Amino acid sequence: MNVKHQSVGRYISVLYRRAQAYIGSQMKSYDIGSGQYSFLIILYEKDGISQEELAAQLLIDKGTTARAVDKLEKAGYVVRKKNPEDRRAYNIFLTDKANEIKPILFRLLGSWTDILIQDLSEQERELLYIVLEKMVKSTVLHTKSNK
Repeated sequence: MNVKHQSVGRYISVLYRRAQAYIGSQMKSYDIGSGQYSFLIILYEKDGISQEELAAQLLIDKGTTARAVDKLEKAGYVVRKKNPEDRRAYNIFLTDKANEIKPILFRLLGSWTDILIQDLSEQERELLYIVLEKMVKSTVLHTKSNK
């Protein structure tokens, strides 16, 4: 393999699109699109955070976040409540419906991970996570330095 002519971005893009298609098809019956599940995952960790913090956690712009939260709210998975300390801001809370599908969503994400790493040795898996973490850190540092 000639590494010099390989595009990391291309592989990441393909994996991202394949993941979105897989998760989207599996969650379709729950009225959750591939663009909304990541918001639920953050909320499972930090229920009640502000919409702005939700956007920051996912490194997604505020407009995209607002549209995703709208869809989740219409589907009955979240409710928006005015922030008592800042009347212009909203905090996002999970509903019982969202909590009911939590194990289903996490099982699905686990099965996608299993698909991704099924042909990797334990050593390759460990190395993969080290490399991916370094790549994420590089992008975060690069983004911060360009602001």
